[in-house]
Amino acid sequence: MSGINSKWIYLFVLSLIWGSSFILIKKSLLGLTPYQLGALRIIITGLFLFAMGFKTIRTIKSSDWKWLVISGVLGSFIPAFFFAIAETEIDSAVVSILNSLVPLNTILLGFAVFKIASTKRQVLGVVIGFIGTAILIFRGADLNPGQNYFYAVFVILSTLMYAANVNIIKKYLQHVKPLTIATGNFVGIFIPAIVVLLFTDFFSERTYSHPDFKMSMAYITILSFFGTALAKIVFNKLVHISTPVFASSVTYIMPIVALMWGFLDGESFGWIQGMSSIIILFGVYLSHKKKPKNVQKH
Repeated sequence: MSGINSKWIYLFVLSLIWGSSFILIKKSLLGLTPYQLGALRIIITGLFLFAMGFKTIRTIKSSDWKWLVISGVLGSFIPAFFFAIAETEIDSAVVSILNSLVPLNTILLGFAVFKIASTKRQVLGVVIGFIGTAILIFRGADLNPGQNYFYAVFVILSTLMYAANVNIIKKYLQHVKPLTIATGNFVGIFIPAIVVLLFTDFFSERTYSHPDFKMSMAYITILSFFGTALAKIVFNKLVHISTPVFASSVTYIMPIVALMWGFLDGESFGWIQGMSSIIILFGVYLSHKKKPKNVQKH
């Protein structure tokens, strides 16, 4: 298999995995509360990552642990709960589109907080992306009056935390291997997730007797293994055989996969929402489009 063909296969597989994670969250919520789902997602993913990367923990320097814990909280712990809370009120397809704001917010936070320079094209992409987001939210509220689109705030806050996490890794953990970062992240958030689970009624008879409990546990296990642990390995491989710019293009395809799942699950999606989704993705495209190199005159 040539490198050109294989990178497209990895991109497709990763898009399918991450794009399917939103419908898996929705299905997991049938028999679990958002807090149970978030805690279980962290615990199960942590177990998978410990099995794969526990030996790498010894290579972590003491000075890196602070940033690994902060990275874990912002990049995994809080969003795991926020996405679950959001999907109790908003369709999974809409959540997936809002999630595509991560690259835009990465640029915004990189400039505002981490003093990473941005181009005019990137700033324009951020503005266009937020216009599309506003249209998506307000139109969604009209199209689905039974849904509380205030819960979109949980997704937007999560994208800001994801963006902060990317900048933290870039600035403070660039020298640490990806699997080591992921494993270190979950070392820091594994015990807190167990504590959260203990304060829910997960271990009660009422939870176990719920008719959707077993299927929800199956969905959350699939989500944890494929949507988090395996996806990290696939993404790292994709970066290795291609470029970070090519790998980041997974952001464009994920919402398409999520929209297909949402449509098959009977979610409502109007043409204005479709147009606003295109606006968001166009903003993401502008923010990642390489500036053409200047041709030197001789």
